[in-house]
Amino acid sequence: MATGTEPQPKSGPAPGGGVRDGTRAAITAAHLRTDRWWLAPAATTAGLLAFIVYSTWRAFANADYYAAPYVSPFYSPCLAENCEPMKGGPNWEIFGSWWGLSPSILILVFPLGFRLTCYYYRKAYYRGFWASPPACAVAEPHKRYTGETRFPLILQNIHRYFFYAAVPVAGILTYDAVLGFRDENYEWGHMGLGTLVLLVNVVLIWIYTLSCHSCRHVIGGKLKHFSRHPVRYRMWQWTGKLTNRHMLLAWTSLASVALADLYVYLVASGAFDDPRFF
Repeated sequence: MATGTEPQPKSGPAPGGGVRDGTRAAITAAHLRTDRWWLAPAATTAGLLAFIVYSTWRAFANADYYAAPYVSPFYSPCLAENCEPMKGGPNWEIFGSWWGLSPSILILVFPLGFRLTCYYYRKAYYRGFWASPPACAVAEPHKRYTGETRFPLILQNIHRYFFYAAVPVAGILTYDAVLGFRDENYEWGHMGLGTLVLLVNVVLIWIYTLSCHSCRHVIGGKLKHFSRHPVRYRMWQWTGKLTNRHMLLAWTSLASVALADLYVYLVASGAFDDPRFF
C-alpha cells in the first residue's frame, strides 16, 4: 500500500545522453589517465590513412598492375574487357567494353567490405577516426551513443556475407601466386622475387581470413555437443588461436597486400627488373 514516503525515481536525461549526463558519476576531469593514451589511436589513424591514400591512388590508376607473370592483388580477378592481358590468369571479361573505369573497382569492394566490417577494424577506426571512445577509460565526446543499431553502422552486421565473398578472392590470389612460378614467357619451372612476395601475401591473407570471428562461428558456433563433432571441434580450437592474434594478422596482411601491389607496380613501370632465382 502506498504511503507517500517511497523514494521517487531520479529525474534526468534519457538513457543515451552520454558520459556527462546526470545518470553518470560526476567526475570533473576529462579522464584520470596520465600515460600517453593518445599514441595508439593516433598510430592507428596514421596507418589506416596511409593505406587509404595509397590504395585509392592505385585503384584509380588503372595502369602498371601486371608484369608477366605477376598481377597485383588489387586487380585480381580482372573482370573488365579493358584489363591488361593476363595469359593463364583469372581474367574473366564479365563486364564488356562499356566499363571504362579501373577494373580494380569491380573486385576491391569485396575484400574492402570484409575488412571494413571486420571486428578488429571496427574498433580501430571507431577509436582512431570517430573517438568512440578514443581509448580505454577515456570518455568519448559524443552526446549520444546508439552503437550499431541504426543506419549506417547497422550495416556492419553483413560482415559474415563479406567473409563468404573474401574466401573465393583469397583462392584466386592463391592461383595468382602459383602462376608466379613462370617466367615472362609463361613457361613453368621459374621463380623470382615476385613469386615470394605473392606467396607471403597470400599466406597472410589466408591466415587473416581464417582468424575472422565469422569463420570461427561458421565452424563451431552452432554446435551444441562438441563431442559429437570432434573434427569441427579441433578446427574451432585452431581458429580460436588465430582469432586471439586477429589484430596482428589484420595489420600484417594489410601491409603485405599493399607491398605486393607496390612490387608489381615497380616491376611493371620499369623501375627495376624482377630478380630471378632459377
